[in-house]
Amino acid sequence: MSQTIDEDPHVAVGDIDLGRAWAHWIDRETVVWAAEGDPAGFDHSLLLSGEGDISYADGELTGGDGVIRLSPTALTAARLAVRPHLAGRAAFRVDPRDAGLVPSALRGQVVAVRRDPSGAALAATGVQIAGVLDDLHRAAADAELGPVWEDGVPRVSVWAPTARDVRLALYDGPSGGRRTVRRMERDDVTGVWSVTGEPSWRGRYYTFLVRVYAQGAGGVVVNEVTDPYGLSLSAGSARSQFADLADPALAPEGWAELRKPPVARHRPAIHELHVRDFSACDLTVPEEVRGTYAAFARDSAGTAELRSLARDGLTHVHLLPVFDFATVPDRRSERAEPEGDLASMPPDSERQQERVALVAARDSFNWGYDPLHHTVPEGSYASEPDGTARIVEFREMVAGLNRAGLRVVMDVVYNHAYACGQHPSAVLDRLVPGYYHRLLDDGSVATSTCCANTAPEHLMMGRLVVDSVVTWAREYKVDGFRFDLMGHHPKTNILAVREALDRLTPGADGVDGSSVLLYGEGWDFGEVAGGARFEQATQTGMAGTGIATFSDRLRDAVRGGGPFDADPRVQGFGSGLAGAHNDSPANGTPEQRRERLLYYQDLIKAELAGNLRDYAFTASDGRWARTSEIGYNGTSAGYAAAPGEIVTYVDAHDNETLFDALAYKLPRSTTMADRVRMQTLSLATVLLGQGIAFVHAGSERLRSKSFDRNSYDSGDWFNRLLWDCEAGNGFGGGLPPRAGNEARWQYAGPLLADPALRPDCAAIRAARAGYGELLRIRASSPVFALGSLEEVQARLSFPVAGRDEIPGVVTMHLDASGLDPTLTSLTVVLNATPETVTQTVAALRDARVELHPVQADGHDPVVRESGFDPATGTLSVPARTAAVFVRPSAGPTLP
Repeated sequence: MSQTIDEDPHVAVGDIDLGRAWAHWIDRETVVWAAEGDPAGFDHSLLLSGEGDISYADGELTGGDGVIRLSPTALTAARLAVRPHLAGRAAFRVDPRDAGLVPSALRGQVVAVRRDPSGAALAATGVQIAGVLDDLHRAAADAELGPVWEDGVPRVSVWAPTARDVRLALYDGPSGGRRTVRRMERDDVTGVWSVTGEPSWRGRYYTFLVRVYAQGAGGVVVNEVTDPYGLSLSAGSARSQFADLADPALAPEGWAELRKPPVARHRPAIHELHVRDFSACDLTVPEEVRGTYAAFARDSAGTAELRSLARDGLTHVHLLPVFDFATVPDRRSERAEPEGDLASMPPDSERQQERVALVAARDSFNWGYDPLHHTVPEGSYASEPDGTARIVEFREMVAGLNRAGLRVVMDVVYNHAYACGQHPSAVLDRLVPGYYHRLLDDGSVATSTCCANTAPEHLMMGRLVVDSVVTWAREYKVDGFRFDLMGHHPKTNILAVREALDRLTPGADGVDGSSVLLYGEGWDFGEVAGGARFEQATQTGMAGTGIATFSDRLRDAVRGGGPFDADPRVQGFGSGLAGAHNDSPANGTPEQRRERLLYYQDLIKAELAGNLRDYAFTASDGRWARTSEIGYNGTSAGYAAAPGEIVTYVDAHDNETLFDALAYKLPRSTTMADRVRMQTLSLATVLLGQGIAFVHAGSERLRSKSFDRNSYDSGDWFNRLLWDCEAGNGFGGGLPPRAGNEARWQYAGPLLADPALRPDCAAIRAARAGYGELLRIRASSPVFALGSLEEVQARLSFPVAGRDEIPGVVTMHLDASGLDPTLTSLTVVLNATPETVTQTVAALRDARVELHPVQADGHDPVVRESGFDPATGTLSVPARTAAVFVRPSAGPTLP
């Protein structure tokens, strides 16, 4: 909803281009511009226009109502340290005589102009103003924002320093109806506009009417914008709503007394789950509740399984985005679902994906990585998307999961927004144009995240991140946060989140903020890569902070190859490289396969040891090496400084599920029983290591997405999570969606058509049982949660290595003496080969060693065939088996 005041004057003539912004106003004194030539030989200035009427025509710049003079200066080291990407640019100093014009200049159009001695304009461009806004309005970091209640009276504040006027539009309902407009008062120091309301405003809807210059619109516009600090919304996110999160009416029964599951003595074991996936196909949930928050607060097949996983040792459920996002209509009546009986179609058919694609933009499913409002629960998961039902039901979901024994992690996306510019859904950019998003050199918005990147390096975007996370933790009792593309955040921003959470206490806030878990994707790419703009929150950057990052090393070693391989059949440790070769030429010669397998084993060993950069062990080539000396894709394998700073995984919502990856990679003749064993073995590399264990929900029951490698918009059909094994595991649901998958149809089609690759209930139950046993083993001893590099180095070793190492076998020994009263040691053997193997561990000679009680009394008769010869300290382990041996102490027996 915007009204353009002026016509768009965008032109691109030579060096005069008012549609771009090559100049950077980095603080109130300094402008940086990549103008060519000797700046001292020309005149530089900032041309100003409160009404945005500067234009270029017939060789002349016209319009404007003021000028700020500039003179050449040096870009100081201190300024360059904050903005290293501006190195080598010419810098200019604002003339002190014009310093008084700066505040008003920022509330209109600003054009950097270069003139020759005769006064003719040689170059002109728009100006990026985020830096000077941060400098001028630094006090806004502590200003009150959003709706705040005192004695039942609301006061709402919004940061809009460039606005010429801001008014509050007040509505009686979520759509249509009468509008009342209230004037808001501006604080010139902070740039914040505020208005105090009345008790009757509770529950009413509102927007801001912002009169502001927007370069993308070519003039001054009046934008009607929702509140980025708002806490409740109408359906479709069209209006914010006055809601007081402290209102008892918004608290479900028992909310104030909610008890958190105890912090486990082992490191977190996390399941990654999507709210809609959880219950969309669960026939034990009433149809009207499926796919909603409410499904977590009732008894069903799904909640029974979550309770069972918690009893086994699962500690957290990680929910994919549950903030307000753009791509699913909030109201069911506005959605469309695929037509036809998809289950009746051939398992290798194109028809299912065609039906899904037809309604993908209007169906009930999307991962949700397209934020609109970062601190409001998503409306499509609520029983009623208008108003506060979403608040109550979100809290009920958290309470339900906590009562099931599980803490709740929220997947948060602050690195980008759904839209920018004058797009109706561009909440941030239509409020303060050109500020909240990261701009490239020419002033265009960076999109390296596949959406409009935000700029948390800017003061108020960074503050929004911190404030939003604290709100979720304090008001919704969320137990952890996973940062999407965390490497696009400054390290300082994520550390500020940690510090803010640590200040939350049970007495003052009802939350122990120090127990809130933080981790994220530390990938290094895009316009910020390599520290181009700031020190990033990347894998290496976060080492030593206690904040974890996803480690892709184990994923690639176990699955084989990488997620972007043209041929998906490249094998790894857990997918047949150890003696079950497929016919793909991409796997190389026998010698190449052997060398790659041993290298993968080094990556697995590094990961089992927590990927600690200074942990040293005997590598497969016989050398004594630190994990940081093992290479990985042009960098080091090991990067963490302390245990628990990595998240280990072999599958996630991205890329094929583990079952589908193994379906591509294992020889087609592999029996289903052996597929289950390889699935369990692969998951053992995650659950038996020192890192945070992360598993895509459903992998414990062989979940398939019918080879869909990017199911973000693939509907319920390709994202099915089936709690009833009689319904299968999702494999054979048709060829995956054409977009992103068509190149692999040649491999997928014959496999989908093979009925032998569809697991029955016996296979699914065996996989679930094996996974549960791994969880219980992980939870059985503190040796899986060692506290420091020194302790890991002293207690964790790989006794069969170098020349004695068998390709396809990894043996890890854990010294538990003095740490675990029930054990002297624990030894893990991962045998990925198709034969029984022996491993001699000198430390076990003449000792009493037995299979871990969980496995000895477990479901798997094969692992019970494992043996031990005390005379030599030799362990024997059957094919495709993860076996855990214990040396009991004289103390209490293991649980």
